Amino acid sequence: MFVMTAAAIALAAFFCGAIPFSVILGRLFLHDDIRRYGDGNPGGGNAWRAGGPALGLAAIFLDLGKAFAPVSLALAYFDFQGAALVVVGLAPVIGHAFSPFLGFRGGKAIASTYGIWLALTGLGGPLAMAVASGFFYLLQTVDAWTVVMGMAALLAYLLLTDAGAALLLVCLLNALVVAYKHSREFKGVIELRPGFASILRRK
Repeated sequence: MFVMTAAAIALAAFFCGAIPFSVILGRLFLHDDIRRYGDGNPGGGNAWRAGGPALGLAAIFLDLGKAFAPVSLALAYFDFQGAALVVVGLAPVIGHAFSPFLGFRGGKAIASTYGIWLALTGLGGPLAMAVASGFFYLLQTVDAWTVVMGMAALLAYLLLTDAGAALLLVCLLNALVVAYKHSREFKGVIELRPGFASILRRK
């Protein structure tokens, strides 16, 4: 019975995560497909490029919320541990990254990643990711490495706080999904931002 409950909640969380809010907002307010902009990703970044900060922020917060809500509700009402926690915790990210509503070609799962970790760890996990990602974004030009370093900081945070094997596995699987969705960007040449490059030249 417990296994069936966990499976049903994970399936619901998957479909919740799969809702393509960025594409929906683009259709509603721009009468356009935001996937025609930037890198073609159905996410908050291209919603921003297509419709400006207001649309972009709305898409980002909705993507974060659609991951946060099912995981936080599941944890509030059920004592999921082990494999059940892994499946339920990761489901919204998988749904966003491989949305059946978009032919399984979903987004890069950044906002949804922050959403599940806000539910799983409170502010600690997302804050660790944000600080590391912000630093590496300012340091160099390849966004994929910015994201990976954020996930590495999350892993370090989980280890330092004795988070447990289940959350560590969620983190590793989450990192694999995010790295896969950014795989094309790893081919780019890493270059220091002009500010950091000038500082190093002075030294």
